Amino acid sequence: MPMLRLVPRRFASPVSPFVIASLQPTSTPRFLAHRHPRNSSTANMAATDTTLRTFFQSPKFAVVGASTNEQKFGYKVFVWYVNHGLQVTPVNPGSKAIKVGDEELPTIASLSELEEPTETSVSIITPPPVTLKTLKEAKELGIPAVFLQPGTFNDEVLQFARDNFKAAVGGEGGWGSEGWCVLVDGERGLKAVGKL
Repeated sequence: MPMLRLVPRRFASPVSPFVIASLQPTSTPRFLAHRHPRNSSTANMAATDTTLRTFFQSPKFAVVGASTNEQKFGYKVFVWYVNHGLQVTPVNPGSKAIKVGDEELPTIASLSELEEPTETSVSIITPPPVTLKTLKEAKELGIPAVFLQPGTFNDEVLQFARDNFKAAVGGEGGWGSEGWCVLVDGERGLKAVGKL
């Protein structure tokens, strides 16, 4: 199926000018047009698509670094899971709850408080040193899959994740300009496992 893009069209009438947009096919799907210097091969993209599917096969999710601040990605990623009807637990040691709409959703302070860690995939939105500590805790708990948002890792952290989990999504790739991101690539993962 061809990718579509919005093309603005300007129409004017004697009363008021306005702009509408029409959908037109693009010549190349966005994920193929986007170049990734260290991870541009089709094989690497397919391998990461496989890890994306594995990540979203989990029945439960947790977001480490979930934030109460609506402007932060920790909030946006957590709300993405909520808005997609997924069973998600926010992890934030500094807050008792995160408000989404009219609802206050209780947080936990660490992954060790998860009821079923071996059935939970974890998205991480923390600085690299905190991410590494979180990954070590996740490994001890038997968490099967992790999703490292852009900015949460360095080479050491990314390698640790890839070496120690059934699926580790992160690094260059995906449809986003900064690498794999739940907000950009998540729906594709949900579709791949029949959850969307």
